[in-house]
Order: sequence, then structure tokens, then C-alpha cells
Amino acid sequence: MKNKTLLAVAIAGVSLLNVAQADVKIGFLGGFTGPIESLTPPIFEGAKVAIAHVNIQGGLFKGEMIEMPSADTTCVDASAASNGADRLINSEGAIALVGGLCSGATIAAANNIAIPAGVPMISPASTSPALTDMDDNDLVFRTAPSDAYQGVMLANLLTAKGISEIAITYVNNDYGKGFADALEAAFSGTVTANEAHEDSKADYRAELGSLASTGTETLVVLAYADGSGQTILRQAYESGDFTRYIGGDGMVGQSLIDAVGADVLDGMIATKPGTPDVPGKDVFAKEMNALALDPNAVFAAQAYDAAFLLALAIEENGTTDKAGLSAALRKVASAPGEIILPGEWAKAKKLIAAGKDINFEGASGNHEFDANGDVPGLIVEMVVENGQFVQKGFLK
Repeated sequence: MKNKTLLAVAIAGVSLLNVAQADVKIGFLGGFTGPIESLTPPIFEGAKVAIAHVNIQGGLFKGEMIEMPSADTTCVDASAASNGADRLINSEGAIALVGGLCSGATIAAANNIAIPAGVPMISPASTSPALTDMDDNDLVFRTAPSDAYQGVMLANLLTAKGISEIAITYVNNDYGKGFADALEAAFSGTVTANEAHEDSKADYRAELGSLASTGTETLVVLAYADGSGQTILRQAYESGDFTRYIGGDGMVGQSLIDAVGADVLDGMIATKPGTPDVPGKDVFAKEMNALALDPNAVFAAQAYDAAFLLALAIEENGTTDKAGLSAALRKVASAPGEIILPGEWAKAKKLIAAGKDINFEGASGNHEFDANGDVPGLIVEMVVENGQFVQKGFLK
């Protein structure tokens, strides 16, 4: 009970061990408003659990605490993303960032602020293939797999279910286009339409009319649960032109079902990055459940890993100077080294102090970053049943 209380206090941002102010800041850049506003809070909580584990187990170096200030990108506003990153780095003094979440926000914040400032970022949720080829000075990483992979897995899933014809509508940004293009390229059946739509419109009947004119009954919506995706599904149902709905990770949220209707979406298929059956998964789930938080929330485990990895990199780097952090990050995330699981901060700190190598195996898997800062990953099938998204299994 005592540890649970300490963790809850740490997550709430209350100072521990009579420390009045944090000595080190890792910022969190997320879409607190906009089309993923219902998805962002559990992602943020996952990251805060990681920071709490560090702080209640002795903090960095000689006891320095970590604070996690946050900024809102709105998900879709490049200026808001850049301004948020600017405040976190240049006003708050963050030396690393967890985020952004939406791919366009991450790209804007990185190109305009973080890369010029030499500040590393780890996104737990930006899945656009566009991140792979960024000229980022080895500063942009992610703990979620690219949609270049998720698109293939979704294509394979549809084929396995006997679906041979689809129409795709995607939100017109880096996430939507990258996912849609990957799906179209990998799908063995016929893509009768692959059309962009703008977010935040009240009426998508013209776009739906164009898609429906193909005669296709399966509609794939690659957008966001609290944005265009929600409105499109509602109006698609009203039109009566489609009999089956498919989504990607941006659509996997209870708010979508609550808004559109459980009966309307019953049987809807979606995909999202999943968590392999590794020891870290159970450790993370136990901690989240103890705090009445959902360990299976989309990208929550990836956010925990992003925050914990940055803390490990700072400890390994031996200084609050951002220089050298990306190299330290690669070191603590890769073999060889003694395995570190979620929550094992004290163990990691002791090994680093002794000059030993460590290898973090996180809540969402082992993050062996490739040359582009990408990681391999697993994609899971989600299906709407009895008014909620239910995980069905890993895709191959």
C-alpha cells in the first residue's frame, strides 16, 4: 500500500523526499485537444508512471528528481506542435521529449525546434513512414512500429477474412497518407478508391458519395476517433452505402463507439500496435491496474518505454547535458547488457554506476532501434464486440 501511495503521489506531480523542485525535465508533447483528445490521457499516464518509478527509486545521479511538463499539439496543428516544443525546451528547460503523438506534430516539432536544439525525442505513437527518412541527426526515435508495417498487416488481415475489395478514406496528413499508401500497396484485392479527406469538417457526405459510387461495401477509415473518423462513420451508416467498417490504430478508442453507437459499429475490425508476451508486459500491467489505469490503452505501454528509456539514457550519459544523449539511448536500449524490466530503476542505476551494460526490455517489447530510430513491432487485431474494442490476437 505504501509503494502504491508513493507511486500515485509521484504521478500526480507532487514533490517527493522533500525535494521542492525537479532538477531534470523530460517534456511530454501530446494531442490533449483535437481528434485524439480521448486517446492522449492514458498515453500521458503511461509516461508518468515511468517517471514516478525513477523518482521513488532514488532519482537520477545523486537524487535529482525528474519532472514531466506537458504541451498540447492539438494533433493536427504544426504551429501548435512547434510552439509546444519551443516552450518545453527553451522555457521549461526540457533536455528530452516524449512525443509527439500524431506524426505531423512530431515531424513539425522535430524539424522546427528539437533537431536545431539538439534535443532527442521518442514518440510512442507516431507511426507514419515519413519519420523513417527524416534528416534528424539521430535525434528522432519511436517505440511504435511504422505504418509501413501496419499497412501490410492490415492488408493481410483483410485478405485472410475473405475481403477482396475495399474503398479507403484517409485523413489528409502524414499519418493518414502513409498508412493508406502502405495498405493499398500491400492489399492483394482491389482498392476501388483511395481518397483523402480534411479533418474537422461537419459534413463528409460528398466524400462518402464519391467512395460509394464505386459500389464497394467495405469502407476503410484511416483517421482519428475524436475527429473526422467519428463523423465519417456516423454519416456512412446514415447513407446505408456500406456494410463493413475497417479502421487503424487512430480509430481504436471507446469514445468512437460511444459516439457512433455500439450497434452501428458491432463487428468493426481495426488494427493497432500491440505488446508481445514479454516479462515487462506483466510488470507494467500490474502497476497500471494498481492505479486504476488501463494497461491496454493504445500506446500507453509505448509511452512508458519512451519515458523510461530517456531517463536511462540521461543516467548513462552521466550529465544533464543533452549532448551525447542519443548515443546513450542506443546503448541502454540494445544488447549486450543485463536485462532491465519496467520498474527496475534502482537495479539499472546500480549497474550503470558500476560501469556495466544494460539492455531495457520494456512494457511494449525490446526496443532495438535501427539506424533510423525505428523499432520492429507487433500488430494486433481489434474487433468491436459488446460495445467495446476487443483484442483478438497478433497478426503475422
